[in-house]
Amino acid sequence: MVDLQGFAPLAAGFGLGASLIVAIGAQNAFVLRQGLRREHVGTVVAACAAIDALLIAAGVAGLGAALGPHPTLLRALSWLGAAVLAAYGVQAARRALHPGTLQAQGEAPATRRAVLLQVASLSLLNPHVYLDTVLLVGSVGAQQHGAARPLFALGAAAASVTWFALLGYGARAAAPLFSRALAWRLLDAGVALTMWTLAVLLATGRLGG
Repeated sequence: MVDLQGFAPLAAGFGLGASLIVAIGAQNAFVLRQGLRREHVGTVVAACAAIDALLIAAGVAGLGAALGPHPTLLRALSWLGAAVLAAYGVQAARRALHPGTLQAQGEAPATRRAVLLQVASLSLLNPHVYLDTVLLVGSVGAQQHGAARPLFALGAAAASVTWFALLGYGARAAAPLFSRALAWRLLDAGVALTMWTLAVLLATGRLGG
């Protein structure tokens, strides 16, 4: 019989990672643009996913090691993470009420080096990236114990890989959908519900492995 509890950390990591990554932003627009132009798509997808995976791993491992001997501090950080998730849920709900669209505009860089530099600047120069991957995902991941911790990090990283791959390689098919406000309205509503659910689970200690 399959032990479904073993998949809980993986699913929690995937859900949190997906909720954080699907918001309209410059990075997603760039990946979509490269996909529409079919230019260095593999490089862009791999670079974006790799940066996210490294930051997630650093956050989960670093915070887990640093806060493990300090349960009170870990609990305080959990409450902070829950508050941030709740606030992100409010932002997603507002986007659902006033949806935008994701358009691929502008000329894509012609060289692989230029593309990598663009990915690095969009990813590493954005403070929210560190808040999301290192602090927020890290604080939730630090709640996990034993084998659950790497599974949680793997789930969060898998969400990034899945999203960027779908966005880059499915750009031509998905572009009409992403250009519709209704699609983003429904997506952001789902993101808001997911974040609020995770916030409650984190605040009540039920995301622990």
